[in-house]
Amino acid sequence: MMRTLLKHLWINFFWLLLTPALFAQSGLTFENDRETVPDMQTLLDAREVFEYEVRYGFFTLGWVDVELLPDTTWNGEKAFHLRTTMRSNRRVPFMGTRIVNYENIFQFNSQWPYSHVFWRDDIHDEEYDRVRIKFDREEREIHFFERGEPTDTLALVEPASGGDIIFYYARMFAGLQEKFEIPVYTEDMMGIVSAEGLEETEMREYEAFDEPIETYRSDGVADIEGPFGFNGNFKAWFATDDLRVPVEAHVKVIFGNVKVRLIDYERRGPN
Repeated sequence: MMRTLLKHLWINFFWLLLTPALFAQSGLTFENDRETVPDMQTLLDAREVFEYEVRYGFFTLGWVDVELLPDTTWNGEKAFHLRTTMRSNRRVPFMGTRIVNYENIFQFNSQWPYSHVFWRDDIHDEEYDRVRIKFDREEREIHFFERGEPTDTLALVEPASGGDIIFYYARMFAGLQEKFEIPVYTEDMMGIVSAEGLEETEMREYEAFDEPIETYRSDGVADIEGPFGFNGNFKAWFATDDLRVPVEAHVKVIFGNVKVRLIDYERRGPN
């Protein structure tokens, strides 16, 4: 049961969003103007690296790493490569060792980021390109593949992405009392993630920083059936800094909450 939860956690959770760095070394720059939210270029220029701990009750199920890799090209134009890595905690009974990479090649326009191709590598099984999603904007279709074989085709709804794009998109709304929706495609399905930010702030503590930080909260719903009775409701917290760093999220399941908290953060781009 725990294995199933961790295996599918990213599919259902990272739509909702995501050496130890001390607060003074993290690169966070807090601003008093709460109406100022980052645009995509600002977020990409920061070249951030994140590590999150995934907990279910008293259990640490594993960790999630998020990193923007060096730029690439798509049809001769500059594109971006986002990698999300899931690592299971092998000490959890019946869990075993799982390392899964999710790779996303994307671009952005004046309104939103959007994916071109998204794939999954099961590193622990040495099975690469296990699942692939291709976004065909000429035909307005999404093509799904498993182990190289086509499995399904769906209509493309913009801003179509492979899931982890919301890691950037949601941050452009943090701290604004404004709703947003985004369609997300993962493994033969499309879901709609909607959320609304709150203007009020609260202080919260995280291992990544050596003192409490001020945060904004967003409440939302993911239109998908998840494991353990996941009902689609979630809460996410973002730092009130210039990048609206995603620091925490809670997803409701039958037996309680899955909690994801930031434990390491590095900003490699210019401050």
